[in-house]
Amino acid sequence: MNSLIFFCNFCFLPEICTNVSRDVCFVLFIAMASGTALIYDDEMTSYKLLWDDPVCDIEVPERLLASYEQLKHYHLVERCVHVPIREATEEEIMLVHSSEYLEVVKSTQTMNEEELRRVSGNYDAVYFHPNTYRCAKLAVGATLQLIDSVMSGKVLNGMALVRPPGHHSQRNAANGFCVFNNVAIAAQYAKRKYGLQRILIVDWDVHHGQGIQYVFEEDPSVLYYSWHRYEHQKFWPLLRESDYDAVGQGEGKGFNINVPWNKVGMGNSDYLAAFFHVLLPVAFEFAPELILVSSGYDSGIGDPEGQMNATPECFAHLTHFLMQLANGRLCAVLEGGYHLKSLSESVCMTVKTLLGDPLPLISGNMAPCLSAIESIQNVRAAHKPYWKCLMYEEATPLQDLSTKSQQMMEAELIQTSTHPVAEQAVGTANSDEVIKTDRFLESHMKKILFPVPPVKTAAAIVSKADAHLLPILVQVEMEMNAQQLKTLISGVDAELVTEEKALLSLQNMVAVLDKILKKEVCNGIAESPVASVSTTVALKHCIGFGLQRVLCIVVGDMDLELDLDDGKILLINICQKRRSEKTNSKYHISLHWKEDTEIKLVQSVAKALTAVSTPDFGAYAPASQENVLEIKRLRDQLQQEWKMLQCSVKDWISGT
Repeated sequence: MNSLIFFCNFCFLPEICTNVSRDVCFVLFIAMASGTALIYDDEMTSYKLLWDDPVCDIEVPERLLASYEQLKHYHLVERCVHVPIREATEEEIMLVHSSEYLEVVKSTQTMNEEELRRVSGNYDAVYFHPNTYRCAKLAVGATLQLIDSVMSGKVLNGMALVRPPGHHSQRNAANGFCVFNNVAIAAQYAKRKYGLQRILIVDWDVHHGQGIQYVFEEDPSVLYYSWHRYEHQKFWPLLRESDYDAVGQGEGKGFNINVPWNKVGMGNSDYLAAFFHVLLPVAFEFAPELILVSSGYDSGIGDPEGQMNATPECFAHLTHFLMQLANGRLCAVLEGGYHLKSLSESVCMTVKTLLGDPLPLISGNMAPCLSAIESIQNVRAAHKPYWKCLMYEEATPLQDLSTKSQQMMEAELIQTSTHPVAEQAVGTANSDEVIKTDRFLESHMKKILFPVPPVKTAAAIVSKADAHLLPILVQVEMEMNAQQLKTLISGVDAELVTEEKALLSLQNMVAVLDKILKKEVCNGIAESPVASVSTTVALKHCIGFGLQRVLCIVVGDMDLELDLDDGKILLINICQKRRSEKTNSKYHISLHWKEDTEIKLVQSVAKALTAVSTPDFGAYAPASQENVLEIKRLRDQLQQEWKMLQCSVKDWISGT
């Protein structure tokens, strides 16, 4: 099925159109380097488990090797900026850890196997090797090199492939394969060196990063968000403080967000719902200056630890959402991930997104499960006192959760599992299931991946005065003659397009659209003095091309005569004119929005499409109660048709 989301970026600027010259500039934005750092050194593969330990034997050097090899397979390594690795200093490590603990780790360099086993036994789910200390210093140093590269402007974003991971380690203890807390140290380092006052840490590893939580639970300058397999405190690390009501302490109340997953089998829709209804509203209000991602991929399909069903492209979408914050300054740091194929493909999807590649279509039924909705409701209720974006939240915390019945949990797992991942003992990897998931992913990735167009953005700009908005200009020839255009606009209001400039603008708009449809460019922008006709023609052209799903967003009051009954077009109109509720349907949604805002539309859209920079949202201003109620009204009206709108159990029940 050929599908495309087409954003209707037709900018109607009367002050330009009234004095327009007949010279129309049709240009292309050549794909530009996104400035993405990739930090890796195979020396971090130089330690391994020296004895039999069924708890620790999944943490292997091949985790890094497989990820890096897959990055090379997709030709992503050569597209990234190389940043040399370094060791962290003892002073940097002690931004989080005690000197006593540092000395213990340092002492393992000269230990024999028996001594290493004895020290490892002092901690939970950890093993030491004579090279562990060196690798752990490199892991921290690589993370700090990434911070420096992003904060200095050398790159916009990046990923550090490191080992050992870090988010479980604590001030005085190794824990859960983690030796030094790479991300926590990086946050403290960024605060101290660059004076940052707001850092967002997103931990999508399947385990709760309690080490990070402990460091920052009283610190309002760091917002920590973690989703994790919890199962009512029956999954490691088995902590009461991993539940949704652990919101932080003292001045840090509201700045620790835990989304506990109380069943296995969570998939793409559950992860996206947690972002849409919890993280993103709070994150935009928090307005971070830097984003750190504890990128654990044991939350992906096939992993023996997580037993979840999220496919690799889900991490591309999660990364993309986060890139809209902090002016795009994002540092991803590898944590867990123990199914090598799932891990390596997910790492690649993350890096592709950081590089600015188009997002693949996300797979699966976009309907979060009841257990996910329960967790989301509880988190929103727990954080309502601390965030303006949740001030109108009506739901209250739930105590009687569906997953507390083991029978119901097992029945729902069987019903919702759509991927070839069998339930198995935590930490074990059934070879048949590994092979089955490998085969599934091999086929799945071929379906969702496509070549990246050589050009980032095409644009038809009416006035040469706007040419300065475009970094690189390339003249191209129009591919549609006047007769073909007249055929295309037959059936629309022809009186509106009698003027030559209107016809010419439509011709340019269709030329831009053609390049998108033929996958010669990623996206495009066009101006037109006839808004309703341009929109209708664009949608007609898309459907005529054979697309099955087209999203059209219209900002402003506009009446369009479109047949939306076949479900091929989803039209969302954000307008000031209130329309009858009867005009709303599954595929025609009108949002009455009372807001007067002035934006430089051409400039803003051009920057967003070309990824030259991420617009700064400025100081957070909560939506008016009237607008919030309007959104709630629409959500109540549409949630039966669009399950992703559900964020409470009441919504889920009414939508089933």
